[in-house]
Amino acid sequence: MTTSAPSSRPPRAELHVHVEGTLEPGLAFELAARNGVALPYPDPASLRAAYDFADLGSFLELYTANMAVLRTAADFADLTRAYLTRAARAGVRHAEISFDPQAHLARGVPLEDVVGGIASVLATSAADHGVSTLLIASFHRDKPVVDALDVLDRLLATRAPIVGIGLDNAEIGYPPGLFTDLYARAREAGLRRTAHAGEEGPAANVRDALDLLHAERIDHGIAVVQDPDLLTRVAAEQVPFTVCPVSNVRLRAVPSLTEHPLPAMIEAGLLVSINSDDPPYFGAYVDDVDDAVTAALGLTRDQRAALAAASFQGSFLPRDRVVAHLADVEAWRVAGA
Repeated sequence: MTTSAPSSRPPRAELHVHVEGTLEPGLAFELAARNGVALPYPDPASLRAAYDFADLGSFLELYTANMAVLRTAADFADLTRAYLTRAARAGVRHAEISFDPQAHLARGVPLEDVVGGIASVLATSAADHGVSTLLIASFHRDKPVVDALDVLDRLLATRAPIVGIGLDNAEIGYPPGLFTDLYARAREAGLRRTAHAGEEGPAANVRDALDLLHAERIDHGIAVVQDPDLLTRVAAEQVPFTVCPVSNVRLRAVPSLTEHPLPAMIEAGLLVSINSDDPPYFGAYVDDVDDAVTAALGLTRDQRAALAAASFQGSFLPRDRVVAHLADVEAWRVAGA
């Protein structure tokens, strides 16, 4: 089955989405019942009502607690399938999906079940949903690097179908420099590299992710606007930034969409795309993000097309496939001109 993008929105790639963060309350309760897990809420509506976060830490607490329902390969398959179904409706043509292996190993879930469940759905995502996919193993920056290295070695030893690695979770107190060995190992193995930086932390974390980790892409990165020299550099180098405006507002990193640094990043010439991050938790899939940002910032059709084009340009897809997707974005732009 193929799904075309809604004409009101451009076709795009989603480069910054955590599969665990796509867990809808309804599916959480379904999996809880399947696995005999008791959730501390009476129903899905009550759980959704709890999605009012004071900061990144309060979000991560609930986010981690909800993972308790993910126990088997079938659970991870259902979770992944649900995201792809919704992403296709949003006009997503390609998704680079992150997962957190350490979070599940800590709960005693076998790595093979986590990877196998997700990969079983990704293997047919293009045919079933019209969405091509790549898988990224994201590591927790608030855990020891030796743990991350062990998990990466296990993923490599089992030939897990990952294209690259990422770095996520609490940024304050855990600078990129702690993970140079992990990223060096990934680079030696031929894996692509992205990293959360400059979300709640300073612009220096963006610089260090580039210089110390040799990250090819920056997730969030909104603090880059605080450093004019760095802003000029990343614009010149066309470093991809996967910005999540609604997430930034919901986690209080930015007061409102109208005050978001996205316009400054666009004006500076950055290669920036918009993404959902953890859509049910923030009440916005990527099409909702597009709508909200367009309304709040008054984006033109040309600007929306540029953001969509940047999502493909910043992807880990082969160049020929990027070019084909860019043609589709241009066709969308021209159709509304």
